[in-house]
Amino acid sequence: MLLITSRGTGRWVIPKGNPMSGMAPHAAAAQEAEEEAGVLGPVCPTPLGSYRYRKRRGSGASLMMDVDVFPLAVLRELPDWKEKRERERRWFTLAEAADAVEEPDLRDLIRSFGASEFKAATQRTGVLGAVAEKSRLGPMFAWFQRLLPRTGNFFELFEAHATTVMAAGDALARLLEGGPAGKEHIREVIEREHDADNITREVLQTVRKTFLTPFDRGAITSLIGALDDSIDEMQATVNAIALYEVESFEPEMKDMAGIIVDAARITAEAMPLLRNVAQNAGRLHELTERIVRMEGHADEIHAAGLKRSLKQYGATDTLKFVVERELYKHLERIVDAFEDVANEIDGIVIDHA
Repeated sequence: MLLITSRGTGRWVIPKGNPMSGMAPHAAAAQEAEEEAGVLGPVCPTPLGSYRYRKRRGSGASLMMDVDVFPLAVLRELPDWKEKRERERRWFTLAEAADAVEEPDLRDLIRSFGASEFKAATQRTGVLGAVAEKSRLGPMFAWFQRLLPRTGNFFELFEAHATTVMAAGDALARLLEGGPAGKEHIREVIEREHDADNITREVLQTVRKTFLTPFDRGAITSLIGALDDSIDEMQATVNAIALYEVESFEPEMKDMAGIIVDAARITAEAMPLLRNVAQNAGRLHELTERIVRMEGHADEIHAAGLKRSLKQYGATDTLKFVVERELYKHLERIVDAFEDVANEIDGIVIDHA
């Protein structure tokens, strides 16, 4: 996480500012990030949360301020920016960032941003290993364990697929920012989709060959299918952009890209937690609820974008409207696929927690 120093006290804070007239809160947050920290990237219009702090005004009064926090995926760090000579910027791990800030609510928000407190989920020995350790039957138990049917490497495959989806989402967001490298971003999304197909194929083959599976076979195939649908729609989006040679994108499209990037990040965080559903059920539910909330917000943005496009081009440039409508359709389907992933995870939690 990137933090900056405040101009007055030099303490570590996140970029922030007052609401700007005629500008959506998340767009204002992105502008503050550019001016104060010199970073650019897609910002998710659904707030991550909020915190309160006390700000001293020029009059001497110290007033309580409420701050909504929007996640922004940094794609580019500018070598020079508006407040470069007034602030320091530095990357921190989530734990270091939480310790560096002073506001308790912001500290908790930073700690909840990632899965640092759940790292043990990816380092667990499993039930059989725990039994062997507690009973001190190491060598004999290891011999016995080798006789058991294979359980497959499903968790590793889920995590690899989610990481691939996240990389494709980042490339899609870079594409929708515009610029001369559009063809490279399109190519990356397509390559990532091919990688995801290979992982999906391995999951399906492993399901057929595996005697014991960590979840119901239907749950495994449904989860990997929903994951694959998200990146398939990303490929469909960039194919449409290439076909119609679209080079500039509307603000609502960029807002939906911000939601896609954050939904992919949350999905990648959720996958390792499936290694121990019972222990991580609470966090998994929190993450899936966040994705569902973002999907509802994406529907609103999709409707607003279509309405603006119809008013602007419906009577004068029908082809332009048709192209934008198709892009909005694909972007909405990407977010819908992430909601399907969230629903599949919730189903697993209900069955196994």
